[in-house]
Amino acid sequence: MRIIISGGGTGGHVFPAIAIADALKKKEKFIEILFVGAKGKLEMEKVPRAGYPIKGLWISGFQRKLTLRNLSFPFKLASSMVNAWRIVRKFKPDAVVGVGGYASGPVLEVASRMGIPALIQEQNSYAGVTNRLLAQKVQKVCVAYEGMERFFPKDRIVMTGNPVRQDLVHIDHLRSEAHAHFGLEPDKKTLLVFGGSLGARTLNEMMAANDDLIKSHADTQVLWQVGKLYEAQFSSTATAALGQVQVLPFIDRMDLAYAMADVVVCRAGALTISELCLAGKAAVLIPSPNVAEDHQRKNALALVEKDAARMVLDQDAVAKGLREAFDLMDNAGSRNALGEEISRMAKPHAADQIAEEILKLAKS
Repeated sequence: MRIIISGGGTGGHVFPAIAIADALKKKEKFIEILFVGAKGKLEMEKVPRAGYPIKGLWISGFQRKLTLRNLSFPFKLASSMVNAWRIVRKFKPDAVVGVGGYASGPVLEVASRMGIPALIQEQNSYAGVTNRLLAQKVQKVCVAYEGMERFFPKDRIVMTGNPVRQDLVHIDHLRSEAHAHFGLEPDKKTLLVFGGSLGARTLNEMMAANDDLIKSHADTQVLWQVGKLYEAQFSSTATAALGQVQVLPFIDRMDLAYAMADVVVCRAGALTISELCLAGKAAVLIPSPNVAEDHQRKNALALVEKDAARMVLDQDAVAKGLREAFDLMDNAGSRNALGEEISRMAKPHAADQIAEEILKLAKS
């Protein structure tokens, strides 16, 4: 059996794609999987590291504001369509999967024209443009949120959730190991603040501006992931010098970080939210305003409307973000209620379900 998985651009697309590939390999012994991504993007590094071959297309997004970069878009699109056709024709897949991102458009367009069954996986509560266009041409659309029929044909939607790392299932027993790993005290409450592997400037500015607030909560320690981009700038701040604050450029064991956390402050990417659901953690979500379709705010709202998280807008984060977090720290009832509600949204077997749908299409 041969499967093509296309798309990427960000970790929110790439890591679920790899999880789907892993699930396919477990279910089908004789299977060949080929990834197709965008040249120069994250997938070109992460996919080979995970053990899968990948082909790159010369493709990028169309900028919605006037910019010279858009002049090359028609040429990139034409080039990627030709190369996608060559890849699909040579590989002869039994099914094609799109996970969102620039490369998925040309590959699934070509596959649909060639009569190859296809499936797309939409991670966010607000569907991206590429997936909205492709939805009319594929057989199945796997989603992680309710109400997605406003974007996709209802009869093609399958509620699966987002594939995430399985080491986040049942993590409570890791608390002691987590405290030892990060060098934090087991008798204090823990606040986890992170903005992804590269960091988030707003979250870092929020931490740097609130050293007095943190000092006033002596019973709480903070694990603050500043990101590799911001380590030099923020590791010398007054907040970073506090004894109750542990500053790291990168967190190598997110399972341990979640296990130890009583409250989490983070962005609202689809992958992060799916991890929070599995971990069952009370969270203050600060959506990034620098994403297409403002989808992080919409992801966060989907949780807030179910009383499963709190949200603070990016422009209010410095003044309100940590205050909201410490309000939860001081209120065990609210904290536990959020944790219970977000746990109800967890889909621990998402990758397996998506793999099953792909195999059904391939065998049909």
